[in-house]
Amino acid sequence: MSPTWHKTACSLCYVNCGIEVLTDTDAGTRAITRVRGDKDNPRTQGYLCQKAQRLTWYGNHNDRLDTPLRRRPDGTHEPISWDQALTEIATKLTTIKNQDSAANRPGSMAYVGGGGQGNHSGGGYGFALRKWMNSTRFFGALSQEKTGDFWVNGKMFGGQTNHTAEGVEDCDLLLVIGCNPWLANGFNRARSAVNDIKNDPARKMIVVDPRRTETAEVADVHLPLRPGTDAYLLAAILALIIQRNGQDENFLEHHTIGYDDVAATLAKVPVDAWIAHTEVPRADVDKAVDLILQANAMTVRVELGIQQGRNSTLNSYLEKLLYLITGNFGRPGTNALHSWLMPLWSESRGERSEITGFEYIGGMLPLNTLAEEILADHPHRARILWVESSNPANTAADTAGIERAIRAAELSVVIDVAYTETAALADYVLPAASQHEKWEFTFFDFEFPTNYFHLRPPLFDPLPGTLVEAEIYTRLFDKLGVLPDQSTLDELTNTDRASLLKAAAPILQENPAIAPILLYRTLGRTLPDGAATAAVLWPGCLTLAKRMPIPVQRALQSTNEGPALAAELFDRILTSPSGTPFTQHEYDEVWQLMRHDRVNLAVPELLSWLEKLDPANDRPDPDFPLSLINGQRRRHNANQILRPPSWRRTDPDGALHVRTDDLKAINANEGDWVAVVSRTGRIVVKAEIDDSLRKGQLALPHGFGMAVPDGHGGRVLNGPRINVLTDATDRDPIAGTPHHKDMPVRLEPATAEEAETAERDAEIVHALISAGS
Repeated sequence: MSPTWHKTACSLCYVNCGIEVLTDTDAGTRAITRVRGDKDNPRTQGYLCQKAQRLTWYGNHNDRLDTPLRRRPDGTHEPISWDQALTEIATKLTTIKNQDSAANRPGSMAYVGGGGQGNHSGGGYGFALRKWMNSTRFFGALSQEKTGDFWVNGKMFGGQTNHTAEGVEDCDLLLVIGCNPWLANGFNRARSAVNDIKNDPARKMIVVDPRRTETAEVADVHLPLRPGTDAYLLAAILALIIQRNGQDENFLEHHTIGYDDVAATLAKVPVDAWIAHTEVPRADVDKAVDLILQANAMTVRVELGIQQGRNSTLNSYLEKLLYLITGNFGRPGTNALHSWLMPLWSESRGERSEITGFEYIGGMLPLNTLAEEILADHPHRARILWVESSNPANTAADTAGIERAIRAAELSVVIDVAYTETAALADYVLPAASQHEKWEFTFFDFEFPTNYFHLRPPLFDPLPGTLVEAEIYTRLFDKLGVLPDQSTLDELTNTDRASLLKAAAPILQENPAIAPILLYRTLGRTLPDGAATAAVLWPGCLTLAKRMPIPVQRALQSTNEGPALAAELFDRILTSPSGTPFTQHEYDEVWQLMRHDRVNLAVPELLSWLEKLDPANDRPDPDFPLSLINGQRRRHNANQILRPPSWRRTDPDGALHVRTDDLKAINANEGDWVAVVSRTGRIVVKAEIDDSLRKGQLALPHGFGMAVPDGHGGRVLNGPRINVLTDATDRDPIAGTPHHKDMPVRLEPATAEEAETAERDAEIVHALISAGS
């Protein structure tokens, strides 16, 4: 019998390339044995990068959870039944909710996750619980990385869900700022696109990055700026563009407001002094400006290098001004906005946390402030910590503070596939099915002019003892006693799809929080092949077909309208294992995606910030003179979802990358154990020479720092736990995002005791790798 290839998608970055996999279920194994690109995927068309080859390690390892756990008084966990766990959790939730109501205070739940670590389909069901608890406190990976960008989008385009896309495939100039697509991907068919530009003499590429990355190596111009000086360089480039009359007057007149205010501020930029501050040769900056002014279609690609760097929200503003002032927007090969099937984040309107004063952005609070929300001496502090498919004990800034907060919560619950560092501290741990054991999808639909959605069927049955998140929340809501009786659910199940929400309106008016659960229990029961989790997509299809009927009709090649068009879209999603387009726009329709009539170029808070920039205030701290990239993407590291050490083919120790001269400055050699010291912590790591870094720049990878089974009943730390070093208060003043990509540290030799401990742990990890664990 010939092997069968199953269609699915990679989840190791948000491009979610379509893939096909071979699986092995013999002798109790549940493994992906081979991976190849899915040529039928309409977006990625068979493209495959190096990361997806290791997906088998996601759900097949010794840290998989297969029973609910409850914390004992001594801090260890004991297995309990699903019924007992959900009954006890429901009782505690109800008690705290009633206390909040009696005290007339906002909901006490801090909710972290909402889709992550490969499991995204449960997010809507988790939000139902947060809404039932009357809590607005939502934290996640996006609020650790991207909310400064969302805030700027709201000011410029009118909505925080007005998110931008790139036109890499059609551009004649790609401007890459603070990222390395060759390794990190981040846009469709990234390596192929970079190679296409490299090999086409009519197309150019500029890379702005302190390190000479693999992408910078093939660029026409590389601007290796000093870490933390992105805002100075981008402002100087903008000022030079205007000095050379490079602004697109026609575009500015017809599509924007506020240009004069922006130009007046940029006219004050001391260009030579600011370029000197970045330590980039002026001649190279001029070459970059030449390429920008010569381009017919420039697209700008940015990532965490500026979104988690100094002046991060200001950086996001300046990079948008680069393509807007030059008119590189809404045309083939330029930046644009995109549609959504269902937005991955929401809109916020200036609401602020009572505890920290930070603004909600995209419906979220900064993950950096999670510990403060719980530990604050405030009557409205968070008392419940609910974590779903997330691991803040490793991924949030200030590990020690997060650990204190988890222990201080009156109730802490983790829903996850694996026994994470957060789970190890929680009161209750509920085991979820993995992304390959259920119907799964992501909301990373970021493309324009054609946008895509991919719903994937399971590759395996759920691991015995686990449940999909939708079922976990539905059983919990049963315990909370807020669902309709079975006869009402049966009646709604037999209602035709188009009329279901209208028929359920009286129930939802009384308790709107249960909408996702109600869909799962009714519409979900009618969906084929156990696809009940996908029921939450139905309202999104209805809304999209109503708001954007023509783009949906184009994508589906349909003449249907209204609910019939929504039903056709929903069915197309259900029956397209390689994914499907759901909107197809014309380029001039990009303006219909905005919430403003015109792009608002002048954002007073950011123009004021720009005017206050001063190189004299941006000098290194002599006690911590080095700049650490905290969470570098390398060939074989992805994120926290792949736990077994042996999944990585390279870099088993998560080595510190350091220049030869910076390592010699502490009389250390490659392969030595050295200490990286910050204001908040100290970790010991193995040194590896990387002279592609700038002098004074260090790099540690993300995806390490996990305690994994050592094979002898204990646990061993695998690689650097980088957020021990992170100061949660060293953050963006608007978005609260951490400055992970420019952390002040110093380097010291490890003590003999530190080196001995690190070497012992490394030997255990290397033995696990040799054994394939």
